[in-house]
Amino acid sequence: MASNDPGLAPLSLPAEDPKDALEVELESQSLPEDERPTAPDQFDPALEATRWEIWAYYAYYIGNNGLTLFNFAPTAFQNLLYQAAGDSEILRFAGRDRSINSIVLLSNGISFALQVVIFLVIGSFADYGTWRPYILIAWSIVAFAIGFGWLGVHTEGKWEIATGLYIAGLIAYQMTITFWTAAFPGLARNTPELREKAESLNDGAITRDEYDFADMMQRSRLSNMAFVIQSAGEILILAVIVGIMFGVNVNASQANNNWGLSVLIAFASGVWLLLAIPWFVFEKKRPGQSIPQGMNVVTAGLWQLYRAFKCIWKLKQSLLYLIGYFLLGDSLNTTVTVIGTLQNSIVSYNTLELNYLLLVGIAAQLVGIFGFWWVQKRFGLSTKTMFNAVMIGIILLDGWGMIGIWTQSFGFHHLWEVWVYQTFYGLFVCPWYSYSQIMISEVTPRGKEFLFFSLFSIMGKTSAFIGPLVSSAIIDASPNNNSSTPFYFLFGLSLASFVLLAWFVDLKKSRVEQQKFLDEEAEAKSRLIIEGLSMNKK
Repeated sequence: MASNDPGLAPLSLPAEDPKDALEVELESQSLPEDERPTAPDQFDPALEATRWEIWAYYAYYIGNNGLTLFNFAPTAFQNLLYQAAGDSEILRFAGRDRSINSIVLLSNGISFALQVVIFLVIGSFADYGTWRPYILIAWSIVAFAIGFGWLGVHTEGKWEIATGLYIAGLIAYQMTITFWTAAFPGLARNTPELREKAESLNDGAITRDEYDFADMMQRSRLSNMAFVIQSAGEILILAVIVGIMFGVNVNASQANNNWGLSVLIAFASGVWLLLAIPWFVFEKKRPGQSIPQGMNVVTAGLWQLYRAFKCIWKLKQSLLYLIGYFLLGDSLNTTVTVIGTLQNSIVSYNTLELNYLLLVGIAAQLVGIFGFWWVQKRFGLSTKTMFNAVMIGIILLDGWGMIGIWTQSFGFHHLWEVWVYQTFYGLFVCPWYSYSQIMISEVTPRGKEFLFFSLFSIMGKTSAFIGPLVSSAIIDASPNNNSSTPFYFLFGLSLASFVLLAWFVDLKKSRVEQQKFLDEEAEAKSRLIIEGLSMNKK
């Protein structure tokens, strides 16, 4: 029977079952039917995930690969800034003269601040009813429009318009990627494989811990394979892009290179549009939470947001991960921006060379994420273990950049380092983008995926708002506007985040806290209904 959660029923057992499989089986044979173990996920056959739906989910991500608004658009934006600034590399922006790197970081901060407001408004309502798929559709359309809009912006005189497209593009990209990602826990928990595990748990053939492990591995499989398939598809797209660049003859002149960047953004947007359609068609409209009696979707969303902020203190492990995610997300987002700025300067914004670098980086990403997933599956490792390994890679990346503060021989100053960076980043850092999301699903109460993913995205964007502003101030205060100086700050931040997340976040404790949170919410909803009925009688 369908329930009020995304095709699932509320969790009904404690997170840990101390009995082994045999004891559970013997006990269940002697218990009345209504006291036997019940799987936390109940399945409606009409909502069971099909192969077509899962591959449509993967296809959307092949299209939303970041090439449009996250890779080529920032390059086009920075390229026009440098051309407009000339040899001085200074432009008037936001009331004062600023360096190019400072403008880029400040634009990121503005974009991320706006995202916080938007996520707060939309995210609180998304777990109710069946309308949430339309959030992704609407923001995808906005993203497509921005991507095609770059066709009209390819001269240095339009750098201010480029700034607006860049800021709006980052918002649209983050909205689409967040609401696409938030769908994967519900999708994974509606697969035939997990239905079989639920039946085994109900029959007493497996323990609750074994069921939780199967749930974790199913979510890991879906998330990691989405990234692997996206990487493979992106390589094919980039191969086509190489042909387009030769057709546009980007090396012939600066104007051709500018036009080539705009064409690439529009082409990648068109591919995204075509690959998004299957997901819009095949996604099953799994019901969210029911709206409490006496409320509408707006008041229910605000009530849920209020409860989330009020009760997050009771979800201690979720809160610890939220803080760590905030800090490490701040470090990584800013690190990528700083290195990207250095990289673009090293290769002189050559579109063809940037494309080759992307090919190397994405190929390494495919190998890296698949390798992490293979190791996890082969040795039965937890998501937390894999996540810890990724954090070490981020620390090493910031250490690499920090060395560049003291010497010009190493630390993102040379072309060879850019190629090595793309390989290292793909192999050891890109798994962050998969495993950090799986970790969010680990600390999210069932049925609250869209709210919690929005809250985590808010924290991620808030961190990315603070990090760039701090880094911008560090660059502006440094002698000769040294673009490597933020790595002092970034290395320390990554190290502190690692200590917090590796030693203090306990996922088993988190499951217990999540169950208590859901039980208390059910009681709160019951009180609201009773109070509403009492008021009506009066």
